[in-house]
Amino acid sequence: MSATEGERSKHFPAIEKKHGKPASHWLGLLKKLGDVKYPEQIAFLREKHGFSQAHANALVMHHRGSTTSRRFATPKDYFASLPPTHAKTAKKIFGAIQKKYPTLELVVAWNQPMLKRGDAYVFGLSASKNHLTINMFSPALLKSSTDLLADFKVNKHTFIVPADWDIDAALLIRLMKARLAE
Repeated sequence: MSATEGERSKHFPAIEKKHGKPASHWLGLLKKLGDVKYPEQIAFLREKHGFSQAHANALVMHHRGSTTSRRFATPKDYFASLPPTHAKTAKKIFGAIQKKYPTLELVVAWNQPMLKRGDAYVFGLSASKNHLTINMFSPALLKSSTDLLADFKVNKHTFIVPADWDIDAALLIRLMKARLAE
């Protein structure tokens, strides 16, 4: 993961090009707004100055002291942030897949652990209060695997497993084999 990934200031050159003034100008205007809340700051840039949501958010969040959207530098950091049961299950899920497919790279993207092959994400996981959500990055695969996933809640892009799931390595390997064949 690059050192600048998630850095809000990476938007500044595009903002300067599109709006003709340096980021410091826009940050100064936000400072003059005083203690207004986030929605009002965003609305000010979008409605009065024609900013996109992404550019407005980059400036507002930088102005508010959040210079990056990145919360976790490594998968280890992500797992450490989870409750113990969630972390144990998540590590077992990635462990089962990486045992069979050791060339897949475990990274953090969108503040979630993901497996990549080359530039393509092939597997992702996120944690919620009571479950883990698995993303195969293939709605077609999930649709064609309804029989395999009959015990789980399946959404268009994801399926959900309990936080304390007794890992079904065979299922994970079968799904990964199909995903990697796509």
